Amino acid sequence: MTDISYKNWNVLSDETIEQEIGHYIKKVRQQQNKTQAYIAKAAKISRSTLSLLERGESGSLKTLIQVLRVLDKLQPLEVFRYEEVLSPLALAKVQRKSKVRIRPSKSKKDLSNKKESTW
Repeated sequence: MTDISYKNWNVLSDETIEQEIGHYIKKVRQQQNKTQAYIAKAAKISRSTLSLLERGESGSLKTLIQVLRVLDKLQPLEVFRYEEVLSPLALAKVQRKSKVRIRPSKSKKDLSNKKESTW
């Protein structure tokens, strides 16, 4: 996963994808010269849970996030950020509604002080 990959991830089975993710975690950990015990302790999981994750045999999303955080590899999760994009017409409509004309309020005193027109 660190090199340019041309795999068609859509055709891979769930088990194969889990193994690929586990392999990635193991290789990154080894490149950083960190032990399973160190990563597990920092991620607040057991070493055996990390071992299973590295083999693609088990793991939860929470465990994956904890391990990626310790490895400083959360950047790939950026693809899950969703930002709503408004069309120019919808944006103009929202902006038009948000503009409110503010006028000073007319109190009863203001109305009583006005003299009637002589016209």
